[in-house]
Amino acid sequence: MDTHTIDTADNPPSQPEEETPWLSAREQRMWRAHLEVSKLLEYQLSRELQPHSLAINDYEILVVLSEAPDRRMRMTDLATATLQSKSRLSHQITRMENAGLVLRQECPGDRRGLYAHLTEQGWETMQRVAPDHVRSVRAHFIDRFTPEQLDAMFEALAPIADHLRGLRGKP
Repeated sequence: MDTHTIDTADNPPSQPEEETPWLSAREQRMWRAHLEVSKLLEYQLSRELQPHSLAINDYEILVVLSEAPDRRMRMTDLATATLQSKSRLSHQITRMENAGLVLRQECPGDRRGLYAHLTEQGWETMQRVAPDHVRSVRAHFIDRFTPEQLDAMFEALAPIADHLRGLRGKP
C-alpha cells in the first residue's frame, strides 16, 4: 500500500504535500509489518477453512449468526457486523443458502426487511469447524505472543478499533 495516502483524522489527504506528515522509517516498518501480517494471516486461515468448503467470510457469518439471539440477524445489521456492503452480503448469503447453511426470512412488520437465519446444518457446520479454526488462530497468532504481549497488543489496537468504528458511526 502506498503510505503517502494514509489518512488520519488530524491530517486529511486534502492537505498540500509539503504539510503531509510522512511516515518515519520506524513507522513505515511497523505499518508494513501490520499489513503483511494481516494479509498472511487471513490467507492462511482461509486456506485452512477450504477443506470445510468455507471461505473466511462464510465462517465469519456463521460465527456472527451463531452468537446472535435465535441465531438470526437482520441483513443490514449482519452487513454492518461483517463490514460488507449489503450487495456483497446478499450474494454471499445466496451462496450460503444454496449450501444449506443459512436461510433468509422476512421480518414481521417490515415488508422490506430480511433476516439471515442460521440453519441447523449451518449450526452443525459451525460446531464442526470451530475447533479447527480456533486451533489455527492459536497456532498462527495467539500462541506467538506472551500473555504480556497479548495485553499490550489489545491495549494498542482497541483505541484504533474504537476510532475507526466511530468514523463509521457505529459504537
